[in-house]
Amino acid sequence: HDDTRHGTTTLFAALDVLEGTVLGRCMQRHRHGEVIRFLNTVEAAVPAGKAIHVVLDNYGSHKHPKVRAWLTRHPRWTFHVTPTSASWLNAVEGFFSALTRRRLRRGTFTGIVDLQAAIKRYIGEHNQSPRPFVWTKPAAAIFDALNRAPEPSV
Repeated sequence: HDDTRHGTTTLFAALDVLEGTVLGRCMQRHRHGEVIRFLNTVEAAVPAGKAIHVVLDNYGSHKHPKVRAWLTRHPRWTFHVTPTSASWLNAVEGFFSALTRRRLRRGTFTGIVDLQAAIKRYIGEHNQSPRPFVWTKPAAAIFDALNRAPEPSV
């Protein structure tokens, strides 16, 4: 059967925690092909020689064999998978929350193109005056929460 997504998009985003800038791309779906396309976008944007550490959730497309093969071919990359129900460990989630509060919630969009344009504008505005990511929770509290969380299935 055909499944049509009316008015929704998937935002892939990478946060440079040292600079505070965000690289984001809207795509129709969140399958392994889109994951690889976004990884290639980040690969092209990050200067050669810099290590890339990616914190991501336990979503199935992140563990797809083709994504794993891509990772093997790109040795400067390291994936760090958050435990289930621990998305707060991913710094980019704060950006997603701000995007939702400041631009999307209560927003009226004429369609998917309008929605994606609003997201793109928000990312551009954010990147005009980015701030480095700083943890507000004490390290001991973060480690305690990690120790209580079940191991991610990789």
